[in-house]
Amino acid sequence: MTELEAWLTWLRAERRASPATVESYAGSVGDFLRFVAGHLGAEPDRVALASLTAADFRAWLAHAAASGRGAATRARQLAAVRGFFRFLARRHGVANEQLRLVSTPRAKKPLPRALTPPDAEGTTEADAIRDAALFTLLYGCGLRISEALSLDVRAASSDVLRVTGKGSKERLVPVLPAVRAALAAWLAVHPAPAPDAPLFVGARGGRLNPGVAQRALRAHRRLAGLPEHATPHALRHSFATHLLAGGADLRSIQELLGHASLSTTQRYTAVDEAALLDVWQKTHPRG
Repeated sequence: MTELEAWLTWLRAERRASPATVESYAGSVGDFLRFVAGHLGAEPDRVALASLTAADFRAWLAHAAASGRGAATRARQLAAVRGFFRFLARRHGVANEQLRLVSTPRAKKPLPRALTPPDAEGTTEADAIRDAALFTLLYGCGLRISEALSLDVRAASSDVLRVTGKGSKERLVPVLPAVRAALAAWLAVHPAPAPDAPLFVGARGGRLNPGVAQRALRAHRRLAGLPEHATPHALRHSFATHLLAGGADLRSIQELLGHASLSTTQRYTAVDEAALLDVWQKTHPRG
């Protein structure tokens, strides 16, 4: 019985691993051992496995990446190999500390998906006045849904919002005339009892629940023919992306969004570059 077969038997008998898990682990470690055999020119024994360097493990991961395997797949395969080596260390004393030096592959964060300006404007045309006001606020001020729903009525009459974001960090956000008009239209049909009352309320009179707001936008986008990624958070992305396209500098956008790090805001430059590339490919004669 090979070392791999012994490990798989142990997984079934002692760990009660599911057949699907065992099959997945067998494929991952089998792939690794085949690579090592080709890498070393011979089937690896315990001594060879114990002698592998961090560079050898990284070469295997690089080969997997070149074969088209994504970061999540490579991370799963590496976890299986680590489990295999833990088994070898416990059963046979085949320890390889070099494996600790190998970082787990991490998937790149997806680029923010902004709406086109017409689609973003389309969200603000919801039939319900409350929803139109909320979506206009999200797009016009770049707020998170939680930030918008935490506002009180007094915010509707202000030219500058004082917003409390993540980590209880406060920031100031200017309010566009279109946003003030939308909020005024909402309060005209739903007068508030006091300045400290919730700006957006639900059917029972309490502060509007984020889930209700998200469902309202889903319903509106179906009726209006807007794309599936038209969500409350996409309006925040659209706010930043459209500001950048209009010439705003990153530092100002960072302050408006309340990002702690400029590197977070810099993701929007990739969005803008992607949009420019798309335009170039569609319109350039040699694209």
